[in-house]
Amino acid sequence: MLYHLFDALYGHPAGPYAYKDPLFRGTCALLLGFFLVWFLGPWFIRQLRRYSIGDQAEFDHAQLNLDNADKRNTPTMGGLLIMAVILCNVLLLADLNNYYITMGLFCMVWLTALGSVDDWLKLTIKRRTGTRDGLKMHEKLLFQIALAVLLGFYIYRHGEYNATTISGDQIQTFRILNVPFYKTGWELNQVAFFIITILVVTGTSNAVNLTDGMDGLASGCMVLCSFVFMILAYIGGDRELANSLLFPHIPHTAELAVLCGAMMGACMGFLWHNCYPAKVFMGDTGSLPLGGMIGYVAICTRQELMLFIVGGVFVIEAVSVIMQVGYFKMSGGKRIFRVAPIHHHFHLGGWTETQTVTRFWLLAIVFAGIALATVKIR
Repeated sequence: MLYHLFDALYGHPAGPYAYKDPLFRGTCALLLGFFLVWFLGPWFIRQLRRYSIGDQAEFDHAQLNLDNADKRNTPTMGGLLIMAVILCNVLLLADLNNYYITMGLFCMVWLTALGSVDDWLKLTIKRRTGTRDGLKMHEKLLFQIALAVLLGFYIYRHGEYNATTISGDQIQTFRILNVPFYKTGWELNQVAFFIITILVVTGTSNAVNLTDGMDGLASGCMVLCSFVFMILAYIGGDRELANSLLFPHIPHTAELAVLCGAMMGACMGFLWHNCYPAKVFMGDTGSLPLGGMIGYVAICTRQELMLFIVGGVFVIEAVSVIMQVGYFKMSGGKRIFRVAPIHHHFHLGGWTETQTVTRFWLLAIVFAGIALATVKIR
């Protein structure tokens, strides 16, 4: 809204006004997002307590349930505050005529609704029956895949539409998959584009959800991931920067820096209340849309492979679950890890919760550094 207000006041100037720069507005969204979540957090937590929206995840391990007994009834669904602040910041600071911003908000609302239904079912069913059971995995996957198909279709169609209005070497860039450490990327056909979109959206959404098992772990890693993609979105959306760094230039995606900045700031503010000992959990209401949106940004900017580096912690967490479940079924009940996701394996191995979270944050910093280094190492 402010972006359009300034445009109206200045008459759409061509000059280098600060508000025209997506990175500047992304930084503003970061700062405002942190302040809003930090300031509104205590009030929001009181409301969750007032309506008894508190939950305690039940683990398939007696020791983990014992270790986490003191977290019982900690307010959950804190993701509602994160998403509300992200939405307000984007509406306030982003160019609302930008196609990628519109689709990003659509992605956020869809997955927030899905996560909210899952969290609410867990709470209400547990109160009635004593068992904690929300949506089944196949039910969540169905809605995630449906979202990914819609996003893939409209992003690809929008890329083709842009190709009819842009000449020269920019025509095919929306099909180019950037490959870290290589100067040239891979050109994808429509089928490959759809498959990658489905894998990225569902994979990142569920990976962040799996990581959200310790105080501050997921929110801290999301801060770093959002920061890197704020930079990557800005580079990919700027023709001169993209060409000089050998990135695929996707017109208008620089505006996604505002969305990433809003995500980073909101997660920083939430971390203030979510660090050990957590006063609130984000729940699926927060983890599913955060993961889905960072995957969406990766798709729009053609940085899906870079996401494997930036989100290295999320990848490790998801792979540990896949390995554990697969080996358990093939071996007839044997396990690779004490328990999955892998952060609980280290916790049961003797690390304290704060040690585990801090060390995973350090890994996230290393992965973020490697990802940023690939910008120049080609």
